[in-house]
Amino acid sequence: MHALVTGGGGFLGRYICEQLVARGDRVRSYSRSAYPELTNLGVEVVRGDVTDRSATIDVCADVDCVFHTVAIAGIGGSWTDYANTNVMGTRNVLTGCRVHRVPRLVYTSSPSAVFAGKDQCGVDESTRFDLDWLERYHCHYSRSKALTEAAVWMRNGHAGLQICRLRPHLIWGPRDQHLIPRLIARAKSGRLRRVGDGTNLIDMTYVENAAEAHLQAADALALENSPVAGNAYFLSQGEPVNCWQWIDEILALAGVPPVEKLISQQTAWRLGAALETVYGLLRIRREPPMTRFLAAQLATSHWFDISAARRDFGYEPRVSTAEGMRRLGQCLREQAPSA
Repeated sequence: MHALVTGGGGFLGRYICEQLVARGDRVRSYSRSAYPELTNLGVEVVRGDVTDRSATIDVCADVDCVFHTVAIAGIGGSWTDYANTNVMGTRNVLTGCRVHRVPRLVYTSSPSAVFAGKDQCGVDESTRFDLDWLERYHCHYSRSKALTEAAVWMRNGHAGLQICRLRPHLIWGPRDQHLIPRLIARAKSGRLRRVGDGTNLIDMTYVENAAEAHLQAADALALENSPVAGNAYFLSQGEPVNCWQWIDEILALAGVPPVEKLISQQTAWRLGAALETVYGLLRIRREPPMTRFLAAQLATSHWFDISAARRDFGYEPRVSTAEGMRRLGQCLREQAPSA
């Protein structure tokens, strides 16, 4: 097929591009920067921003499937930034698909869209949005994902467009420039604290497994009476891990001591509320070190039933957690400065 990957130069997007090229598909990447590594693979690299409505519509021309991975992620910044990129940017992609009669769209969402600040153990796709909670505790990323999922769901089937929404949780692996580097940097500076009693279980997804799921879902969308059209799917490694033990394992790969300092969830919650107030009053755009949403994320269990993805498009996390950690360790060692 001829595929368009928005955010093709990003962490997940690049792996999707590589897997598409490896199996012989034509690939177009749409990102704000030039990526020579994609050009060297034979990917058509188009520079642009999803907030540019006209350019985004144009880049959707003559493709069979759009993989929409672009999003601002985080816990800081203004709602305007998240709304422009995550919400309006996705609407621009949807318009481009409609104008150019694109038949398939795979949208990269997040379990954060349905997180409501409490334990979620083995939940499935019947879990609903709680926009009141997301509004009350100011997680712009999660709120934007919930709103965008609703918009994407409503457009399924319009003008022949078949859509599915994928929710990979905590994507990690080599070349990550977001989650892993920030964990390591915080630990090295002594600012990382264990929140809660340290027993919470979480799901996560190795990046190559997440990318493969996108290709599998796209192929399933092409089937007559597709079982995936209109649906959302959780993705993970299929086996939850202890959150803080896993973080300590990542730190060990980077030669950093385990997290020893701790803070209760209630204290972290209060600290997050105070920091949100201060950052808001002073109009500080960078992320605060703690928020109420982050306190809940770090202290609660959240892992998911992925049987629907297994059933409907054959998803299976082929790269095990152990193998993924081995590959991550090798990447971190290669990136380490020479002595």
